This record gives sequence, structure tokens and C-alpha cells, in this order.
Amino acid sequence: MPHFHVEYSGNLDDRVDIGGLCECIRDTAAGIEAFPMPGIRVRATRVDYFAIADGDPKHGFVDISIRLRAGRPDDVKKDATQRIFDAVEAYLEQAFSKHSIALSLEMRDIDPDLSPKTGTIRNHLAATKQET
Repeated sequence: MPHFHVEYSGNLDDRVDIGGLCECIRDTAAGIEAFPMPGIRVRATRVDYFAIADGDPKHGFVDISIRLRAGRPDDVKKDATQRIFDAVEAYLEQAFSKHSIALSLEMRDIDPDLSPKTGTIRNHLAATKQET
């Protein structure tokens, strides 16, 4: 049940395809064993009010938060974190070359005892496979 939450400064809307960024994260995460594909959730939130560095409004940011059910070894989490970061950095390469943008990422464990889950996505994925 990895949740990826992207916060980004509103001034990036005309500089970065945020929907494409979400797909980049989803696609990369789906190829990482630590992130079970049926549980992947990627969402982005535009932030309209922000102040960065010297206050110049040209500066922008992308901040990615990954919440992951606890229990994976640190080396697995570190590798997954780096792979997502590298993919996003590559995706943003063109925007980085033209604009002042800060990129950050953090992964946090979720205590499974304090985070109940339910859903039908896995059922629908199984049904889709049976139809094909």
C-alpha cells in the first residue's frame, strides 16, 4: 500500500507535466518489488502559497512523500527511495535546465496497527486478468 503524495509549487504548472510526473512515479514504483502494484497510489497537490529561498517567485519545488506499510528492511527502502528519486530527477531534467526547482523526497513507515485498509482493487485486477 505505498502512497506517493507529490506537492508542487503552482508556478510549475506551465513548466512540468504533473500528470506525466505521477505516471512516471507509478510506472517506476510498479517495477520495484517493495511496492506491490495493486496498492500503488500516486496523487499530486498544487500549492498556491509558498515562499522559497530569497523569496523570488520564479523558484519552484516538487516534494514527494512516500508512505509505506512498515516491515521492509532499511536497505530495501533505501534502494526503492533512490530508484524513485532517480526516475523523477530524470523526468524533471528538462525543467531543471531552464528553471529554479528544488526536488525532495521522503519515505516514512506506516504502523499497520494504526492504519486499517480495505478495498476491491485486487479483486478487479484479478477479474481483468481472467477476462483477457
